[in-house]
Amino acid sequence: MPEEGQRYFPVPTAETTCRHPEFDRFVQIIADLRSPNGCPWDLKQTHQSIAKNMLEEAFEAVAAIEEGDVDHMREELGDVLLEVVLQAQIAADAGEFTIEDVAHDVSEKIIRRHPHIYGAEASFAALGLDEAQAKGADEVEDLWDFIKGHEKRLKDAQRAEKRAAAGLDPCAPRGLLEDVSHAQPALMEAQEISRKAVSRGFEWETVDDVWDKVAEEVQEFKAAPPRSEEAEMEFGDILFSLVNVARKEHLDAESCLRRACAKFRRRWEAMERAAYEQGKDLNDYGIDGLEELWQRAKRDLG
Repeated sequence: MPEEGQRYFPVPTAETTCRHPEFDRFVQIIADLRSPNGCPWDLKQTHQSIAKNMLEEAFEAVAAIEEGDVDHMREELGDVLLEVVLQAQIAADAGEFTIEDVAHDVSEKIIRRHPHIYGAEASFAALGLDEAQAKGADEVEDLWDFIKGHEKRLKDAQRAEKRAAAGLDPCAPRGLLEDVSHAQPALMEAQEISRKAVSRGFEWETVDDVWDKVAEEVQEFKAAPPRSEEAEMEFGDILFSLVNVARKEHLDAESCLRRACAKFRRRWEAMERAAYEQGKDLNDYGIDGLEELWQRAKRDLG
């Protein structure tokens, strides 16, 4: 039994994990909001009008995960689910697809990518593999890459059919960066672009070579007219080069910057607290006083 103050979560069983009454209730709520007598705001939304919300809610969920705040995580995952179900309802209202279609497609994808779990001999045969090729963890990772490659070939075939139907050259090769999303945060996009370019051999030999490139870009930025379009482009080149440093060091640039922002927030809040305890506001300090508060926050918080 749980200790006092703890919540009790029963061990999931096949019976309980297959029933989702609250999910079904939630889907119905969203359908109600989108019904003719529903909420005017929800009724006027389109895929495009709320697309940015998906990204915002996903980042808030990631922040809750990084904080280790389970209650906050639960709330933010609910907000992500809201965006998924609302987008699916908009699609259902337009006769495009339903939330059932979304769940079906992702289930099929997961099953297809785990033939070693779902056993389908037919799945292995369709891939030209045998079950013995997916026994250990390393083999499973290799299998995953193989299956994703197989899926890419299928998508390429579908793309060729669509291009032919549109009167375009169906044999034109897919661009290496064609599938890199423009909607993701710029650091994530830069890292994905960099990783794909490297897969074609476009790579520096050492991380020191990348640092040399960073230094080169810094000099070009300094030589550009201040606040000009050229300066903007050169500063972007500095950031892109730094993303390559992160990739070479096996770091995720987006996560690194998020942690740096969180660290700065903590230190700044500590400065505000210190000023308040002295009966002051940060606006009451000159640069020397602010620097002293900053160094104290660094010593106390790391």
